[in-house]
Amino acid sequence: MTIDKIRRDYKRASLNKKDADLSPFKHFAKWIDEAIKADLIDATAMSISTSENNKPSSRMVLLKGYDESGFSFYTNYESKKGKEISANPNVALLFYWAELERQIRIEGRIEKLSEKENDEYFQSRPIESQISTWVSLQSSIVKNRKFLEDRYNESAKKFGKKVPRPKYWGGYKVIPNLFEFWQGRDSRLHDRIQYSKKNKKWIIERLAP
Repeated sequence: MTIDKIRRDYKRASLNKKDADLSPFKHFAKWIDEAIKADLIDATAMSISTSENNKPSSRMVLLKGYDESGFSFYTNYESKKGKEISANPNVALLFYWAELERQIRIEGRIEKLSEKENDEYFQSRPIESQISTWVSLQSSIVKNRKFLEDRYNESAKKFGKKVPRPKYWGGYKVIPNLFEFWQGRDSRLHDRIQYSKKNKKWIIERLAP
């Protein structure tokens, strides 16, 4: 079978405008809770798209917190994504749960989390992950795997059981101005419910598939 012949129908659920919560954050909470309870692999994984000089770039990261102020994740501020965020704070997130035939698109602006929030989360991580933040100068070119393993061993000996947070590592929060909830439907007539923010209020509309 060739790639262009691969297809399936989506029949699992539906999404009606009248059933959408008035708050997109509450609707998000419902959907991600269902994804987690379904025991999906990496249910909290999301794609974040950034751009610099009109050149978009996407990669997967893990959601580490959310509330009605936004969606948080952690990374190296000096990575490719970090540099692109510094150049352009407008970003997009995408959650996709194939088993539930659902996806959520989020657009908004991004800002750094506080030093306090960064320190608290860093200390909650496994010590191996803490050490890795010192080992990996994210997005830089390395000569081989052994180079990373040697740096890891050196850092583990240097820090022992008390690893400080590097100043170049921390969190971001995406503050949304648009949500789109997508539910796959049969005959490609998918349900798409959009929340757009206007005058500090969320406007709910159905989009054509």
